[in-house]
Amino acid sequence: MNNDYIAIAKKTLEIEANALNEAVGRVGDEITRAVEIIFACKGKLVVTGVGKSGLIGAKIAATFASTGTPSFFLHPTEALHGDLGMIGPDDAVLAISYSGESEELSSILPHIKRFAIPLIGMTRNSASTLGRYSDEVINISVAAEACPLDIAPTSSTTLTLAMGDALAVCLMRARNFKKEDFASFHPGGALGKRLFVKVSDLMRTENLPIVDEEISLKEAILALSEGRLGTVLLQNGEGKLSGLLSDGDIRRALLSPSFSLDAPAKGFATLHPLTINDATMLASDALVLIENKKIQLLVVTDAAGVIQGALHLHTLVEAGIS
Repeated sequence: MNNDYIAIAKKTLEIEANALNEAVGRVGDEITRAVEIIFACKGKLVVTGVGKSGLIGAKIAATFASTGTPSFFLHPTEALHGDLGMIGPDDAVLAISYSGESEELSSILPHIKRFAIPLIGMTRNSASTLGRYSDEVINISVAAEACPLDIAPTSSTTLTLAMGDALAVCLMRARNFKKEDFASFHPGGALGKRLFVKVSDLMRTENLPIVDEEISLKEAILALSEGRLGTVLLQNGEGKLSGLLSDGDIRRALLSPSFSLDAPAKGFATLHPLTINDATMLASDALVLIENKKIQLLVVTDAAGVIQGALHLHTLVEAGIS
């Protein structure tokens, strides 16, 4: 069998893209009303559906929950066996069924409406059971599934997922949801780390290799080896940072005609290095500073120049700051 898989893949994407483009042309006031229903909800948005619709519904619920709209997924079968009590009087329901006639879903609709809970239906048929029970219907009909048999939910599930995203984005705008809000729901994610992790959270403050600037190079090398920071911090008689002596500085010192292990360490150090005096700076901003200045270590001081801590590039990388 000689299948052109590239052509098949392209045709699949084309059919699904057409389904989305056709939906763009028919979006109307039902979206506004659906958004208003969800926005006015004082409780949670309960998303429900069976089969592929249920899988898509679970993802939609997760998207809502992470973008400022409290939401969870409830399987209709579980609802019929006791979990219907998870739907409260202040909640709203988003029910998904392409045909609108899913037996399990249809069975719980009367119970939902009995408590006057707002119901938004996603279906291809507004005259279906789901359509008739719904306060608002969002049309998810497609001209054809991408499946060559026109059976397996493909284009329809893609459109359903996209409609869920459209509702979530509308609600983000309604709630004036910002990236800081998103990060607060994802503290362990990359965005959360960029927006919340500060220099003070990562900088090393204990057992820093701090030595007097007048010590010999030999003593500085010993302190560098014990400090495990790759750099020795030199301070003057007032306890203020005066320079940094790194492994690289020592290697370069070996090539100097004036090299002597008994020479003052500050003669080979980087004097007046870059520092910051605000430990509340975002770690992501500190990383930008380190990369722009092409340095490995950023020393944190107080306003007077007294050493408070040190932040190494490797620490930022290991913490997943980007």
